[in-house]
Amino acid sequence: MNEHETQKIASLDTPYAKEQYRKFQKQHRQLIFKRRRLAALFAVAAFVAIVMGVQIFNEQRHLSELNEIKTKTIAESAEVDDRVVGLKQDVKLLKDDDYVTKLARSRFYYSKDNELIFVLPDSATASNKDKQADEVVKSETAE
Repeated sequence: MNEHETQKIASLDTPYAKEQYRKFQKQHRQLIFKRRRLAALFAVAAFVAIVMGVQIFNEQRHLSELNEIKTKTIAESAEVDDRVVGLKQDVKLLKDDDYVTKLARSRFYYSKDNELIFVLPDSATASNKDKQADEVVKSETAE
């Protein structure tokens, strides 16, 4: 707008016009206040949603770690249970005098009076011999 057109517009200075202008300004301020309040409310809600999302993500990650630990623990527990069963069986066998005698004779080369023990050379290691001797004695005891 140029200068000439702005001079053609004049405002009324009547009390009614002033009252209407004040009402308009008041409504405009209330509208701005409502928009700011709504924006603040949305900002707080977005912040809470982000915080809760991060918490949920962290809890999911922690839960998956705990599930992995649980799976490993269950596997270890099964291994330990199998080992306990084997050890209980060994204890039961060690209570049998015949088994202990055969074990001592095969592993530690104990002999009866007037008995000779011949050790034959073998390519297996000594610990392997002990395992084989245990298996032989267990198989003989089982029969």
